[in-house]
Amino acid sequence: MTPGVDFIAPRCVRRGLAASAGGGDADEELSPVVDAADFKPKSEFLQTMMARGFYHQCTDLESLDEALSGDSPVTAYLGFDATASSLHVGSLLQIMLLRHFQRCGHRPLVLVGGGTTKVGDPSGKDESRRMLDEAAIQSNIAGISSVFSKFLSFEGSDGEDEESGGNLAKLVDNNDWLEPLNYLEFLRSYGPHFTINRMMNFESVKLRLEREQPLTLLEFNYMILQAYDFLELNRREGCVLQFGGSDQWGNIVNGIDLTRKVERKAVFGMTAPLITTSDGKKMGKSAAGAVWLNSDLVTPYDYWQFWRNTADADVERFLKLFTELDLAEVARITQVAEVARLTQVEGAAINDAKVVLADECTSLLHGPDVLPAIKETAAALFAENKAQGKGGAPTSTENLPRLVLSFAELSASTSILPGGKEAPGKALVDVLVALDMASSKAEARRLIKGGGARVGGEKVVDESFCLSGIAAGTEVLVSAGKKRHGVVEVV
Repeated sequence: MTPGVDFIAPRCVRRGLAASAGGGDADEELSPVVDAADFKPKSEFLQTMMARGFYHQCTDLESLDEALSGDSPVTAYLGFDATASSLHVGSLLQIMLLRHFQRCGHRPLVLVGGGTTKVGDPSGKDESRRMLDEAAIQSNIAGISSVFSKFLSFEGSDGEDEESGGNLAKLVDNNDWLEPLNYLEFLRSYGPHFTINRMMNFESVKLRLEREQPLTLLEFNYMILQAYDFLELNRREGCVLQFGGSDQWGNIVNGIDLTRKVERKAVFGMTAPLITTSDGKKMGKSAAGAVWLNSDLVTPYDYWQFWRNTADADVERFLKLFTELDLAEVARITQVAEVARLTQVEGAAINDAKVVLADECTSLLHGPDVLPAIKETAAALFAENKAQGKGGAPTSTENLPRLVLSFAELSASTSILPGGKEAPGKALVDVLVALDMASSKAEARRLIKGGGARVGGEKVVDESFCLSGIAAGTEVLVSAGKKRHGVVEVV
């Protein structure tokens, strides 16, 4: 448990409210705001956050640093709503933040939003999220929860020992306290602490209104429920710190303000930057769609390939954020690549750095045991590409995405082609979508027409092409571009 902290109005919380939610109480005096650029933290955790690029904004930085430098672990939480069956790479920075927090001796709480998922976070959305039923939410919670145990040590997990120092992670579900709430009692107890004036100035609300998109009363309540989560975790778990992305700053400050008013306790908030790639794209997407963390949605090979395809300008930053390599080693790797660039022989050196990034990221999520098969597959595909498709199938396809068809199914298949014409076999367009090489049939057709599709190493430019006449026990390599590959297996 976190040691008791006497109430102090958090430094820069009121400034944060003014910036993100339209102002604070006039009778409260602003405390001095610490410039993080000049701040030298004492705590190992904040040193790590600032050195590796995780730090964006914080309430009362000096007091938080004092708490993190104490003898007892600090408890912090980070929330993930259960809107899909898996998290994607866009959530990885937050998971790595929790991993560093635990490694520095502190106690992370992973909150899954079984309750708030029923409402839907309007932050960054132009329209309401799709409503999910209870069964879908519980299924999604099971899917996303499986990832956390790969990065954090949890209570009751194998390997737990008495020397953990009280900083084992805990998974909590806000449905446990949100579901039983009495609506009128909740409004009377906590409604007076929120003003419509402030809530109307939250970015998530202003965005919808400016774009003349509807914002439902259900969604309008999300920020109140998230604030209540912080209050409830402070009561139940002694939680004094909430993490989140920079787009959650207003919601985090709301929870700090509620806990301060109701419990008269000092609590803190810290945000990490929203990560975009060097070309300005949101982190977590590839040409084939979202890069999910669950292996049943994205194979270890495809996950490795995603990191291997990182843009040159992002390699150093991603090595700091998404691996645990020592910063001196990161500097050495990137310095070698920079020297090579200046001498105009950068290809091999930067590619070596990308392989290190891919290896480290894949080992953290899937374990180091998957790397030999991935390397074998990558080497075989590289050799095949170098031979321009003339060298036959790669020696190992074990780690590639796979579409399994029975011989009877393939023989009986007919595909409806553009114009309504039928053709025997499985349409290549459908195969590319099934292997996650295209997000839609339209995208698959564009890929084929553009000359980016290959079957068995041979380029296919006819968007009506169908796979047929393949014997049982045969594997056919299907490729989209030079770096994305899958297998159709006939059994």
